[in-house]
Amino acid sequence: MVSASIKSSEIRFGECNKKLLEEVIFYGISLGADFVELFIENSDNSSVLAEEDFITNVSPSFSRGAGIRIFKDKRDGFVSTNDLSKHGLMRSISQAIEMLDISKKTNKLIFNGLEKLKDYSKSKINYLNEVPTINEVSEKLLLSTKSLKKDKKVVVRKGSYARNWQEVIIASSDGTYATDIRLHQTVGLNIIANDAQYRSNGSRRFGSHGIPNEFRLWDHEKASNEVYESSMNMLYADYVQAGQMPVVLANKFGGVIFHEACGHLLETTQIERGTTPFSDKLNEKIAHESVTAIDEGISEGSYGSLSIDDEGMEPEKSILIKDGILKKFLSDRAGELRTGHKRTGSGRRQNYSFAAASRMRNTYIAKGEFTKEELINSISDGLYCKSMGGGSVGATGQFNFAVEEGYLIKNGKLTKPVKGATLIGDAKEVMPKISMCGNDLELAPGFCGSVSGSVNVTVGQPHIKVDSITVGGR
Repeated sequence: MVSASIKSSEIRFGECNKKLLEEVIFYGISLGADFVELFIENSDNSSVLAEEDFITNVSPSFSRGAGIRIFKDKRDGFVSTNDLSKHGLMRSISQAIEMLDISKKTNKLIFNGLEKLKDYSKSKINYLNEVPTINEVSEKLLLSTKSLKKDKKVVVRKGSYARNWQEVIIASSDGTYATDIRLHQTVGLNIIANDAQYRSNGSRRFGSHGIPNEFRLWDHEKASNEVYESSMNMLYADYVQAGQMPVVLANKFGGVIFHEACGHLLETTQIERGTTPFSDKLNEKIAHESVTAIDEGISEGSYGSLSIDDEGMEPEKSILIKDGILKKFLSDRAGELRTGHKRTGSGRRQNYSFAAASRMRNTYIAKGEFTKEELINSISDGLYCKSMGGGSVGATGQFNFAVEEGYLIKNGKLTKPVKGATLIGDAKEVMPKISMCGNDLELAPGFCGSVSGSVNVTVGQPHIKVDSITVGGR
């Protein structure tokens, strides 16, 4: 077998890159760029799918490359490459320069070199050796799908696992020089139940960041019981009647509606596009005074947490909404340049082939003072949404989300299960109607797709009460 040797000028993932990276950055500055940023990545990913009692797919994937971004005034150009040699990186910068049609070899910045390397990877170098093997994953997934086989009504049983390991170097002309290792693991369960004309499904997803042993500790029996019970509760449910009504949204993944319908509107990418109704509402009331909403990347183990964002900035806790008042937008480097909102450690991308953009991390409505029972007791005729399914969101916050598991509320009590419910609304109209927040905040992992690809996020909230919302049904 013939192996290719690494060229002496090629990037290595250690502390030995400084001189090479400085040369590349200086080259971009000398061509007229105001700012040059290099994002270099090495990734090792795998996924496993179990269907019924068999492993049906094992998919390893590896990648290595660089994303090069330059700014001139408020414009930016981005090029990605797999050629990590000095020549390859400089060629990519030349392409980005041509993309912006920079002909004047002047710039606003004097490059003084990179700072001392900030190494966030030291405690993480053994992550790949500590994660479960494919055999371990396969065995546990098969145990989980076997646990889902409770009776003959269960006709589809699936378990899935995905692991993303990413090593990065970030260097830019403002002196930023940092390296990190990231590890995300997620596991999901899904069943479909069927009995004559009745049909239902149940699903749950679990995930963590930076905990190599997490999957080994996962209680697959408890998880399978939750999924099975949810599906059985809905199997013979009647269809909900459509109309305007108060609803209680459960904690954990119930927060997906705030994430999708409102959270995206608080990213500076939306201000740049002119698609957020909140762009001129800073320090104004946009929600009920019971609502405080937070985005942060610092909760240990949470799926959306990170040591540094993809522009090399440490994450911060951003209070987006405080007692109903809009306090902050999520901003990346481009967002700060074009909108004036300071960076929040929110520059994120799927991988090196995307330019970073302002993206959410762990996003949730903060806990309030009420119990779940008090929220339900406050409603005489409404809907309890225990589990949310898929949905869609318009550019300016219009949303449409399916309720996977729902129950009618009558005279302050949960009654019969109902299916076919869809929550329909608009962020700027619904946010002022969240009148009560519970004291049981919990988070749930997920994936978020936007202009910079799919990134790992956490959504969450306590139980919340919405005074009135359109419920689609029959």
